Amino acid sequence: MINALSLLSQAATASDSGSFEPPTINEFYPEVIAFAGTPFELNRIMLIRLLVTSLLILLFWLWSSKFKKSYKNNTLVPSRFQLMGEISLNFVRKSIAHDQLGEKDGERFLPLLTTMFFIVLGMNITGIIPGLNIAGTSVIGLPLVLAVAAYVTFIYAGVKKHGGHFFTSALFPAGVPKAFYILVTPIEFLSTFILRPVTLALRLMMNMIAGHLLLVLCFSATQFFLFNAEGFFKVFGAGTFVFGFVFTLFEMLVAFLQAYVFTLLTTVYIQLALADEH
Repeated sequence: MINALSLLSQAATASDSGSFEPPTINEFYPEVIAFAGTPFELNRIMLIRLLVTSLLILLFWLWSSKFKKSYKNNTLVPSRFQLMGEISLNFVRKSIAHDQLGEKDGERFLPLLTTMFFIVLGMNITGIIPGLNIAGTSVIGLPLVLAVAAYVTFIYAGVKKHGGHFFTSALFPAGVPKAFYILVTPIEFLSTFILRPVTLALRLMMNMIAGHLLLVLCFSATQFFLFNAEGFFKVFGAGTFVFGFVFTLFEMLVAFLQAYVFTLLTTVYIQLALADEH
């Protein structure tokens, strides 16, 4: 509800013309705040990314701080906050890493998978936090960096286990008549080595873009109907506000699901690279 009121307030001050102004792609190109014209140029989205990164570092430091010692049985006991951290980390470990890669390889790639999950979740959730109201993953830079990290890890895992045979088996699948390789090999190259990182990045970014535009549309319409429309049309403002609030709750689910899907697909790609059929 607080975030809904925050977005509504922004919409109410966005235009003095009295006409309805739908959201545009310019939402994702905010004004520069500092260091304009330099490689370190900062805008609102970059500040959100720096804020989330700092908070995640602090969160993991607190989760990994020393446990309290129990003097009854001489054991280390986590606090409730640390227990919440263990549950969160075990979700990635058990439900994603171990489930797809097994215990040995799951532990091997767990640091990367955990980092990906919490970065994507943290950056996504800012889209519904009052005062921030836009996801750090809604501009291609960060999704692309994460997709490249997943891609490099996928290639590394395959080459580490299978050597050069990893590429030949991926591009020239066994059991296919040699005459068909002229068709199959370009398709395999495109799907395996090009489309995987591209679709990872685009899926994440487009979901966050769509969610943000939908919320801004709902609350901009609410502002228009409540403050600019006349007569019976003001009633529509209540409807668009309810839709906006419901979509805010839905965006919370999407933020988690996108973090889960991104991490899961990265794990599946690693599992495919490690598969014995290579």
